[in-house]
Amino acid sequence: MSVQNDPNSGWGRPGGSLGPSGPFGASNAGSGQVGARPVAVEASRSFLTHAFAWMFAGLLLSAGVAVAVEGSPSVQQFALDAFLPVMLLQLVLVMGISWGINRLNATLALGLFFVYAASMGLTLGIVITAYALANGSNASVVEAFLSAAGMFGAAALYGATTKRSLAGLGGILFMGVIGLVIAMVVNIFLASSGLDLIISIIGVVIFTALTAYDVQRIQVGQLVTWTGSVEKAAVLGALRLYLDFVNLFLFLLRLFGNRR
Repeated sequence: MSVQNDPNSGWGRPGGSLGPSGPFGASNAGSGQVGARPVAVEASRSFLTHAFAWMFAGLLLSAGVAVAVEGSPSVQQFALDAFLPVMLLQLVLVMGISWGINRLNATLALGLFFVYAASMGLTLGIVITAYALANGSNASVVEAFLSAAGMFGAAALYGATTKRSLAGLGGILFMGVIGLVIAMVVNIFLASSGLDLIISIIGVVIFTALTAYDVQRIQVGQLVTWTGSVEKAAVLGALRLYLDFVNLFLFLLRLFGNRR
């Protein structure tokens, strides 16, 4: 399970209250100028550094598991046999971390994040192996990964440096994710290559935008305000960034893989 990022619709006015009532709470923030940052520059950098550190650690763990899956027929069989239970586990873990972060201690939340990352490694290993077998090489996988890395980096840089508030995008992106999931379910039955192409392109756009959006809300301290803990906010931020990158990679892989 990969499409699981549920953005907030806002994080309050600059200089005012940062926190919505919960992880999916809304505020009346607009899309105008951010103005003075609600947190100090040093603090905002610390928020991003912690979140990105755990996000990259999670990606490395997923990559390691994926390589193990791709290189071992027995591990591939295990991943295939456990595919549906693993997807359900992933959904439970994302919901548990996102909704239960205030009830979890930071260490447990981080442990659950790494369990999620490891389980995603199983899923990614199966997906990558399937594309490699279908295309005769890992070329499409490499292209998708490099493209995802470049787009993610550019979007993250924009989110961290823009003076405009991206809070107003929250509701739009949330509805976009819901629509994307519905379209993907419908296309399971239609099996339309044209619709699959459209879904992939829209998915790339949505998760590129979500990357900038999530980076900015981490930087302004919205997650810290809601969780009341830098450590918990770092785990929640890492999960959001991880989801953004993995979904961006998977939608790009659909584009690069299906054209061959």
